Amino acid sequence: MTYEAYDDRHQLASAGVVVGVDGSLGSQLALRWAASYSAQRRRELQIVHALDLGGVSSSGSPSGVVPSSVVDAVRARGQQLVREAEEMALRIEPGLRTATRLSVTNASRLLVELSAAAYAVVLGATGNAGTFVHLGSTLFAVTSHAHSPVIVVRPDPDAHDTLRETGPVVVGVDGSPVSEAAIATAFAEAAERHADLVAVHVWSDWDFGEYLGDRAPADLVEVDGLEAALLTERLAGFQEKYPDVQVTRRIYVSAPAEKLQGWSKHAQLVVVGNRGRGGFTGMLLGSTTHTLVQHAHCPIMVVHPAERAE
Repeated sequence: MTYEAYDDRHQLASAGVVVGVDGSLGSQLALRWAASYSAQRRRELQIVHALDLGGVSSSGSPSGVVPSSVVDAVRARGQQLVREAEEMALRIEPGLRTATRLSVTNASRLLVELSAAAYAVVLGATGNAGTFVHLGSTLFAVTSHAHSPVIVVRPDPDAHDTLRETGPVVVGVDGSPVSEAAIATAFAEAAERHADLVAVHVWSDWDFGEYLGDRAPADLVEVDGLEAALLTERLAGFQEKYPDVQVTRRIYVSAPAEKLQGWSKHAQLVVVGNRGRGGFTGMLLGSTTHTLVQHAHCPIMVVHPAERAE
């Protein structure tokens, strides 16, 4: 499947922005961000909460039978959460199209399933730990396995947990099909936001043999020049499509996570690809994406390669 076909699937008019809520500060920040994002993109905001009755059952009586009173209390709490979340979203963006959903499944599976038809999935995280259930399970599972882009809403820890609305969109580029999808998404985001785009490439992570054949580079200057030319080539088609987006290229020798985290201190959004493969339960985030999801200073958009849509 081509990237265009993958992209079209999530660009349908029916594709909404899905946001997970659990009443925590992280999910409240994510809800605020998602409400504005939905309004700007003219998308329905779909507010979801997982009751996870299976988890309630496993922690209940030895027989595994949960009293109906407990189930009713969990369901009532969930209904209150989504009702309050919807009211907050409409206060932020009056006239916003909204929908709410409760599910008895766990949050990870619910959000991954909904991502198949979503424009994007939004999750919250604060500090160095996630707060939508917990960072080690739900957030990593969804960012690893979702079909649509996933935005992890991280506030700036150096600015009293505020969400930055200025600065460039930053994209990590490595030349892979994953990177191609991330570049396309980053250009679209920069155009929508009327923001500059910074393309960051760390060339030491590449397989030089694929691009240089049997000829080894004479020195680092030669490699740097080749990588600069490759980066220009990767961006060229998108720059033609988005001529109003001002692009800055930055090439570094090493430490992609560190470089992108540094850029996140000035960016309003960082876009990265995810190479995750395998079974649902595997936590398959690449190391760079994994680090940014935990430690970035602004929202992180994780984009999956086109073939994931198959």
